[in-house]
Amino acid sequence: MTNADPTAPEDDAKPDPPQAETRSMPETADEDLVFLDDAAPDAGPLEEDEPGSRWTMLIVDDEPEVHSITKLVLSDFAYKGRKARFLSAHSAAEARRILARESDIALILLDVVMETEDAGLRLVHHIREELQNRNVRIILRTGQPGQAPERAVILDYDINDYKAKTQLTAQQLFTTTVAALRSYEDIVAIDANRRGLEKIIEASSSLFRARSMKLFAAGVLTQLSGLLGVGPDAILCMQRGSAGGADGQGSCNPTFSGDNGNGSSSDGLYVLAGSGRYEDLINEPAAGHVDASVLAAVTACLERRAHLYAGDHCTLYIRTPNDRETVVYLRSNRPLSDLDRKLIEVFCGKISVGFDNLHHYEQLYRAQQGTLAALADLAERGRGALGMDGLATDGLAAEAVEDGRFSRSLRIAAITERIARRLHADGLFPEALDDSTLEIIGLAAILHDIGNAAVNPEILSKPGPLDPTERSAMQAHTVAGATLLNQASHLADGPTHLHLGAAVARWHHENWDGTGYPDGRTGAAIPLCARIVAVADAYDAMMRDRPYRKALSREDAVAEIRRLAGLRFDPAVVDAFLAVLPDIDRMRPATR
Repeated sequence: MTNADPTAPEDDAKPDPPQAETRSMPETADEDLVFLDDAAPDAGPLEEDEPGSRWTMLIVDDEPEVHSITKLVLSDFAYKGRKARFLSAHSAAEARRILARESDIALILLDVVMETEDAGLRLVHHIREELQNRNVRIILRTGQPGQAPERAVILDYDINDYKAKTQLTAQQLFTTTVAALRSYEDIVAIDANRRGLEKIIEASSSLFRARSMKLFAAGVLTQLSGLLGVGPDAILCMQRGSAGGADGQGSCNPTFSGDNGNGSSSDGLYVLAGSGRYEDLINEPAAGHVDASVLAAVTACLERRAHLYAGDHCTLYIRTPNDRETVVYLRSNRPLSDLDRKLIEVFCGKISVGFDNLHHYEQLYRAQQGTLAALADLAERGRGALGMDGLATDGLAAEAVEDGRFSRSLRIAAITERIARRLHADGLFPEALDDSTLEIIGLAAILHDIGNAAVNPEILSKPGPLDPTERSAMQAHTVAGATLLNQASHLADGPTHLHLGAAVARWHHENWDGTGYPDGRTGAAIPLCARIVAVADAYDAMMRDRPYRKALSREDAVAEIRRLAGLRFDPAVVDAFLAVLPDIDRMRPATR
């Protein structure tokens, strides 16, 4: 607008068991006869199961007989369909090495006196305090109760049971083991719930920082995959149109209500986000692009309005407070547990409001874009450009509106935003291009020529060169626009598009070499936002017909931008413009 145109490793070796330390034992402590009161059944050969399908138990004792008898007595042990898997350590030091590499030990049967008189107690401290393992159940077994009195040990150490070997029968060992495993299972479930809820809270906090529906939806898929520990193949589908159930009665805008559901549940369904093998389907209609089996699962979820679970996938139904419906299809390599399903319920309930909030935010943003573009277009036409019927008096309404949008201002806004985000991604100007600035710089760009409202329309549309008086009047639009926006910005706290727009309006005609107007600023003294808009405005101006010449070709326009880098334009901004040029070529006018 105006004269923007330049023409214008793990340790696998197991140590040998240390020799048992010779120590005097009470005559009654015959370890070979400990379980004679309750004879154990004959042990059969152990089946080769996956470690995760068994209860892992660690026996820590310096007497080999204790290991043998414990394994014999518990050879046919099973609890909740899971058998026992035994690990043996003949010293506290060996136990430490095992604990360092094994993460699923549920129960430790621990002797007290081994290398030293308190080796077992020191191991308890290592487990609880250094490894921070609060889940594993520890049963202290000692042949010398006098060395570690029960009352003192229970009070001073985080152990879960205390047994004298001379008193522990086979049945007592079985009972004690079941009780310990039941406690371990409950603790693990509580811990898993806690960690799951922490993930949900963390995910929600991260998601709600998103200002784009597409980024929010992609984040939902990422967080769900991480929460459940499943693969990346997932899609999120949403119905186009407004919230369901709107009949227009008593509404200010009944003509804008969505589809009433007379068609198929998949009508109007599109892929808002995708990951894994579904990533290429983003923004595509679900029908005709999504696999028939996946579409059937999504449709069934919508029709039943409930989560549906299968062996290799799940479909999650999310209904927002304003009745917008979203479905997530998530492939999994395992059936989801009850805990997984409970976490899903909490997560979906917590994020449902996020879809509504972002929908409202995007609608407000677009409405704001449209309002600013209408004002900018009116200012561009100058005084008397609008008739009493609301139509342009110059007959150029078709130029101002394209596909229902004010294409010129919104196109400059889109180019500006893409250049700014590229500079931000490259790590340039981090102080000037924070997240809040990236959100509003496009709106500010729309207002760059708002001062044209103060310029005579005949000057703006003059096909020939301007005389000095006309040029001075035309250049005054920069100060007029900045003054207007500065006054308006006082109504808002903090940086807004009005504050940024005032800087853009005043300085977007300044040149990098200091030959611009109105203040003759040079280089970095020109605000970055104005330097970015200068490139966007110039490219747009060269690509359309002007009163004094026809539009340039894309190649010629790009060549002119390159030529003026370091003269009229900031070279870093030009580099960013060239980097996003393919996106600019593909974008539709006014695409955010």
